[in-house]
Amino acid sequence: MKRIALLSQRLANQIAAGEVVERPASVVKELLENSVDAGASRIDVEVEQGGSKLIRIRDDGQGINKEDLALALSRHATSKIADLDDLENIASLGFRGEALASISSVSRLLLASRSVDATETGGWQVEAAGQEMTPTLAPAAHPQGTTVEVRDLFFNTPARKKFLRTENTEFGRIDEVVKRLALSRFELAFSLRHNQRTVHQLQAAQSMQEKQRRIGLVCGPAFLEHAVYIDIEASGLRLWGWVCLPTFSRSQPDLQYFYVNGRVIRDKLVSHAVKQAYRDVLFHGRHPAFVLYLELQPALVDVNVHPTKHEVRFRDQRLVHDFLFRSLHKALADVRPADHMEPALEAAGMGADGQRRVESPAQQVPLGLRLDESTGELYAPPDASGAARSAAATGGWSATAAGSGGGDRGGWRPGASPVASLAEQAALYQRLSEDAEVPPLGYALAQLHGVYILAQNQNGLIVVDMHAAHERITYEHMKTASDNQSIKAQPLLVPISIAVSRAEAECAEAQADELATLGFDIARVADESVIVRQVPSILARADIEQLVRDVLADVREHGRSERISAYRDELLSTMACHGSVRANRQLSIAEMNALLRDMERTERSGQCNHGRPTWVYQSMSDLDKLFLRGQ
Repeated sequence: MKRIALLSQRLANQIAAGEVVERPASVVKELLENSVDAGASRIDVEVEQGGSKLIRIRDDGQGINKEDLALALSRHATSKIADLDDLENIASLGFRGEALASISSVSRLLLASRSVDATETGGWQVEAAGQEMTPTLAPAAHPQGTTVEVRDLFFNTPARKKFLRTENTEFGRIDEVVKRLALSRFELAFSLRHNQRTVHQLQAAQSMQEKQRRIGLVCGPAFLEHAVYIDIEASGLRLWGWVCLPTFSRSQPDLQYFYVNGRVIRDKLVSHAVKQAYRDVLFHGRHPAFVLYLELQPALVDVNVHPTKHEVRFRDQRLVHDFLFRSLHKALADVRPADHMEPALEAAGMGADGQRRVESPAQQVPLGLRLDESTGELYAPPDASGAARSAAATGGWSATAAGSGGGDRGGWRPGASPVASLAEQAALYQRLSEDAEVPPLGYALAQLHGVYILAQNQNGLIVVDMHAAHERITYEHMKTASDNQSIKAQPLLVPISIAVSRAEAECAEAQADELATLGFDIARVADESVIVRQVPSILARADIEQLVRDVLADVREHGRSERISAYRDELLSTMACHGSVRANRQLSIAEMNALLRDMERTERSGQCNHGRPTWVYQSMSDLDKLFLRGQ
């Protein structure tokens, strides 16, 4: 081997660039973070050829003093931290002081700035071109703030340049970086131009309405239509933002933005907590969508654990995991059908006056009969046909009293007079046409092919999958009953000895009390061996050895295990599926309404146990569009 020698400054910077500057998007990320830390209120980004030819970022921040411009291009030079205490309480996005030095070592870089306290009329600039030299200062006409131009990225490292993707792909990465930062700093204005074409022009957002507008511009309007806003604070932690309902799941995790103290991260602990919150409401293989912000004391999180700062380490990982899980789980459980409905009826040009018309009860009765609105009784006018007069006299239907469920309008049976049934139906339409309070899922009208329930509310049409809806209701009732009971344990007739690693054996010994609350009796009998004497009764037929290994792995990684509750929920879900109403079962109007009222009270009633939607809604305006009414 060769003798040990110090690396040249140029080579050291290029090695560091391999960690920091992976592609043009990495350059944009580092420079944008510097602009945010400088207190900018507006940041303009301009790129050409996907960033490989030019990246120009201009801000109106505090700027850099003339004396510090050349020093800013040196490695490990920063104004953001000075001692160890600053490192343990990082409030800025950048802090290592490597970005500008690494970028300048693989590109032609120009840094121009004018500080806020400069007395000169103009600014100053400094240049570097990927070579070891002393930067020289030169005057430059520049307003307050800083401009960084990066040209010909990787011009002196052709091997790195060969790994770049197509222009559109590289610009897509840059676009995503700008979106992420725009979602973390609503108070800043952003613009993005690519090849002289404006892609984004985002104004500063202060009010909640303006913030939601930016969310819609970045994530799409459909995101907001299916999102729930949350703001929960506990144990010194605050979680706020927008989380989408399971019905707005994605095939890829491309709409997942999570921020810790304003820094976008992708952390395994966060991903696990979110996955657990969506466990029994998300369709298999789908991914949730969310824009969430976690705020906590900077001393409780270490952001200096990854070269690109995409990962963090929490001081109390279990506290953070449980807080995220409980907050999201509760937010999804508290969503009710009423949260999806439009606040009021929309006018949709039905008549000459442009107002929608609701037919009177007299217009709802069978042809040839009339309804006395004062008494609610049917009568046959003198010109009615003989069949109509016979129907009014003898009839074939009557209303039965509602047995259960608030808002039931009665069931139907053959063999009696139609007077009561029509009066009941007339009262229903009268209630729907007035301003009286109508349940969110409305009142049942009919059953379609023994599978779907058709219901009407004040705003439009509701179609309910009766099996999926009843399955969710039954499942939630069974989970509530199970949660009210402690975990029942079953001793094993013959204890099982399992060979494990030393780390797993130490975990089993240290977490014996935690495992006991889950129904396990696991004892360490050797350095690399444990014995299982007791397991939860619901898992008695499971693969005990594999189960214990999985539980120990979960406890080591996250401080707790959800294997027991997940397995229990899987069993309860199967039982609920078999115990729910099946297709082609005929329901009475009373049973349909009772099911609708239960859905309005049940948690997560919008999805069945497998993540499928249980109901869909079509407003009158949507129906009008289908039939081109008013156009």
